[in-house]
Amino acid sequence: MSQGLALENWSYLAMLLFVVAGSWWLEFAFKIKVLRRPRLALTAIVPVSIFFLIWDAFAINQNHWDFDDNQMLGIYGPFSIPLEEYLFFFIIPLAALLTLEGVKSLLQKVKR
Repeated sequence: MSQGLALENWSYLAMLLFVVAGSWWLEFAFKIKVLRRPRLALTAIVPVSIFFLIWDAFAINQNHWDFDDNQMLGIYGPFSIPLEEYLFFFIIPLAALLTLEGVKSLLQKVKR
């Protein structure tokens, strides 16, 4: 690889891709239309993500926690937060929405 990245540098991103693979199919299997209503999804995700990104930035600044550079690509955004962490705060809530809507759809089908 041109940047000299080892396989372990992809660990965090691989975990996020695993979460996407584990929840993305629910959109199509249960026809829940979460992805077809991006404004509604973003309304649920963005405020919470901003809160936790601020919390993340504060904790990093105070040396309360950090990230293992060996498990990340090494791309950092504002406030020294890694790219994978920004993605985390979008992907995980989206996966939760997909899962909740999928379960809700399944329960409605079972009740019929």
